[in-house]
Amino acid sequence: MPGPADVDAYVAALPEPRRTVAEQVRRTVLDAVPGGVETIAYAMPAVAVDGRVPVHWGAWAKHLSLYPVPEALAEETAPYRARKGTLRFPYDDLPLDLVARVAAALAAERTGADVGSGHADPPGA
Repeated sequence: MPGPADVDAYVAALPEPRRTVAEQVRRTVLDAVPGGVETIAYAMPAVAVDGRVPVHWGAWAKHLSLYPVPEALAEETAPYRARKGTLRFPYDDLPLDLVARVAAALAAERTGADVGSGHADPPGA
């Protein structure tokens, strides 16, 4: 079965309340990565910068995941680390400020670009 055609299709296919949380994460990640362009990679939403894809996220049944884990935030993200390269966040207590910092750190690490601090105001797994 093919994956979603684009991020709109990915989010639209999610049941509530995952859809609402996914929209918040989508906006948070895009705000944290200036110049980032949404794409689908590995059948999940991702943000590309200058042709590179530093950050991916996925809305799963019981959690929202971000991939990979930024080295610069290893200590701060430790409570959410599921395994090497994966952060799992609960839907009912999603730290959007940390999601923004993770996205910004990944973009900086993977592209060498200065993309900001990721301290954008959260919108509003």
